[in-house]
Amino acid sequence: MTAVNEARTENSDPTQLTDEEIFNAHLGGKLEVGATASLADPKALSIAYTPGVARVSKAIAEDASLAAKYTWAHRLVVVVSDGTAVLGLGDIGPSASLPVMEGKSALFKTFGGLDSIPLVLNTTDVDEIVETLVRLRPSFGAVNLEDVSAPRCFELEQKLIEALDCPVMHDDQHGTAVVSLAALNGANTVLGKSIGDQRVVISGAGAAGIAIAKILIAAGAGDITLLDSRGIVRTGRAGLNPVKEEIAAVTNSSNLDGGIDVALRGADVFIGVSSSKVSEDLIASMASDSIVFALSNPDPEVHPEVAARHAAIVATGRSDFPNQINNVLAFPGIFRGALDSGARRITEGMKLAAADAILAVAKDDLGPDRIVPSALDPRVGPEVAAAVAVAAKADGVA
Repeated sequence: MTAVNEARTENSDPTQLTDEEIFNAHLGGKLEVGATASLADPKALSIAYTPGVARVSKAIAEDASLAAKYTWAHRLVVVVSDGTAVLGLGDIGPSASLPVMEGKSALFKTFGGLDSIPLVLNTTDVDEIVETLVRLRPSFGAVNLEDVSAPRCFELEQKLIEALDCPVMHDDQHGTAVVSLAALNGANTVLGKSIGDQRVVISGAGAAGIAIAKILIAAGAGDITLLDSRGIVRTGRAGLNPVKEEIAAVTNSSNLDGGIDVALRGADVFIGVSSSKVSEDLIASMASDSIVFALSNPDPEVHPEVAARHAAIVATGRSDFPNQINNVLAFPGIFRGALDSGARRITEGMKLAAADAILAVAKDDLGPDRIVPSALDPRVGPEVAAAVAVAAKADGVA
C-alpha cells in the first residue's frame, strides 16, 4: 500500500492552508494499493495468481503459520474507528471519520514502514465491534483503535485485547501517553528535575488523560491531580464512572478538592488534554520553573506565548510552535516493534521503552525549545521499534 500526500513539512504554516488545497489533496482519498509481485507477462501472472497461487494456499491450509510468511496479513495494521470522538469534531460517524483514518494509515506507512488500511464501522456497540474484528482476524496483524469515545474506549480496548491474539492499542490513549512521558522526561532533563518530586496536574479525564496518568505513575510520578469537567477526580466524589473510580484510588495523594484553581496552585507540571481554557493567572500560580503542556488541538488550553511568561518550558500539539508533542513519534514505532518481535500484545513495559527511545533520539541537543525530536525525524520510528521489540521479549509476550 502506498501513502499518498505524505506529511507536510514542519516549516509550513498549517494556519495558512486554504480550503482549495486541502480538498484537492483529499480527492479520491489518500491511499492506494500497489502490487509487490510482477504481473508483466503470462508467466508472472501464473505465478502471482492462478494456477501458481493455489500451491501457496494449499501450503497454508496444511500449516496455518505460513500465512505470516506468504501474505501481508501478519504486518497489516487495521485502523479501526466508529467515528464517535473524531479530532475536535466529536461524534461525526464512520463515513466522516474515514479521511482521518486514511491519514493514520498513511502515517503508518511513512513513519513505520507498515501497510495499513482504515476500517470504519457503522456500529457503536462494543460487543459488535469486538465480534466484527474477531471474524476478520485472519486478514490483519494488529489493531489500532482510533477516535472511539470514552468511557466506551476503555471497555472496547480491554475486550479486544482479551479476544485477539495480536497487538491492540488505542492510540488516543497510549500514543498520547507515551509521547507526553517522553516530553516530560525531556523537559525534566533540561531543568534538572525528577518526575518523582513533582506534582502533576492533568486537565481532562477521558481517554488521553487517564492513560497519561497511568503511564506517569508507572514511570514513578510522585503526585498526580486529575480533573474532569466537574473538578478534581478524587475518591468518594459522587458520580464517578468505574474508570474514574479506579484512577481516583491511585491519584490525588495531596487530597485536594475543588477545581483547576486549587489543583494548579503550586503545581510543577500542567498537562492539558481537554477543551477547557486556562487563564494566565492560573499558570502564574504554579511553582517556579513550571512545565506546561497545552495539548488541546487546534486551540491549546492556554496560548503558548502567554504560558511562556510564567513557565520554564511550554509545549503544544501544534506544529507551528516549539515542542510539538505529536503521537506520530510513538505509534508507528510501537506497532512496528510489536510486529517485528511477534508480540501478542502491547505491554506497559513496551510503552515505557518507547518513551525512552523517543527521548534518546533528541538527547544530544535538548533545550527549552526542543524536549522531543521533530515529528518528521526519520530516526525515531526505527529506534522506537527496536526498543519496543526488546521490551516485548523481556516482558514475555514475543
